[in-house]
Amino acid sequence: MNMPFRLCRAHTGYLALIDASGKSYENVVPVRAFPVTSPESGFSLIGPAGEELAWIDRLDTLPEDTRALIREELAGREFMPEILRITGVSSYATPCVWEIETDRGATRLLLGVEEDIRRLTPPALMITDRQGIHYLIRDSRSLDRQSRKYLDRFL
Repeated sequence: MNMPFRLCRAHTGYLALIDASGKSYENVVPVRAFPVTSPESGFSLIGPAGEELAWIDRLDTLPEDTRALIREELAGREFMPEILRITGVSSYATPCVWEIETDRGATRLLLGVEEDIRRLTPPALMITDRQGIHYLIRDSRSLDRQSRKYLDRFL
């Protein structure tokens, strides 16, 4: 594939993009356009001034080394555990503490207000805790019965 840019790791540790004319941009950040609904397609490479330097339709069309750099950078920036089960809530009034099991282990989240539960493309939900961590429920219908019961009290 003949790409209009080249991506590498700069001496600073950040990503650098070299465009077709040879101009170099440091501190480049990959951003997913649709992180929940289509995590493997639609990526923008953003420059230090917030400008889009390149658009990538699909990661699998890139050379392996470029794909690895982008995945590595995204992994360092994105942290969105997926809720697999809600094992308890301290109260049905907010603020309250939820005991949850995620794809990264068991933890607690502090739900500040009910509006911190956002509906995404059905049946997905995103819950933001008081510390700003986003938790994903990919399919609320696939949760166990008790988890759905807890969740329904807040929706």
